[in-house]
Amino acid sequence: MNRFLFAAALFCATAAHAQDSMRMAVTTSFHNSGLSDVLLPEIQADLGLEVQLLIVGTGQALRLGESGDVDAILVHSRAAEEAFVADGFGTHRREIMYNDFVFVGPSDDPAAIGDAADATDSLQRMADTSAPFVSRGDDSGTHKKELGLWGDAGLDPAGFDDWYRAVGAGMGAALNTASGMNAYILSDRASWLNFANKGDLALLFSGDPVLFNQYAYLPVNPGLHDHVKSDLAAQLEDWLTSERAAELINNYTVEGETLFVFNAQAE
Repeated sequence: MNRFLFAAALFCATAAHAQDSMRMAVTTSFHNSGLSDVLLPEIQADLGLEVQLLIVGTGQALRLGESGDVDAILVHSRAAEEAFVADGFGTHRREIMYNDFVFVGPSDDPAAIGDAADATDSLQRMADTSAPFVSRGDDSGTHKKELGLWGDAGLDPAGFDDWYRAVGAGMGAALNTASGMNAYILSDRASWLNFANKGDLALLFSGDPVLFNQYAYLPVNPGLHDHVKSDLAAQLEDWLTSERAAELINNYTVEGETLFVFNAQAE
């Protein structure tokens, strides 16, 4: 009898522990920033919740949400996020924090983008000089942003010559390629600051409001996938929008620079 009670208690404890874990798809840029290494232990300490990350581009994160393979996603491509919610795959979209995109390139800046008036001018200068440019090419939020910027400049990468290289990789791998080629690249500021293999690359252009980079949290709709842990996703959302999260996010720095700014609004 005692053995039975012990086994039952062990089963219940194991089941309870299993309920205290959830899966969240996040962008490679968020992971490369190093912020997840700060937040996840605090989430586990405060909530007793283990958040298992699936680190992919925004497009793949959204597809994981559509198929119910994760409980929530944290990504940075507003139009795609709003479509995800409008199509019923997510219950809502909640803004959490932001940083910005930057143009990185060879420190001698052969395309002179450091003198550009705005992001459109930067891209036009790179295209005019056929300066080597690395694109993530992976349907990520950064890739979507890059394509949108080329479009705003009236340019189509499909018609570019071999100076434009789409690598189909995450932010860290794409930055490594750019470093090896001494090429230009669009990066989120956090990934760039946390990137160790800078080589001869430098941050050359930033500050255009169009380079604003918002991250948002989207719980997956349990009405489509009844196995989704919507209760845990809600707990995580409450934590990510709390004063505790704000303090950790706003105080996270690399080389003395703040990587993200918390901007979640109370509901």
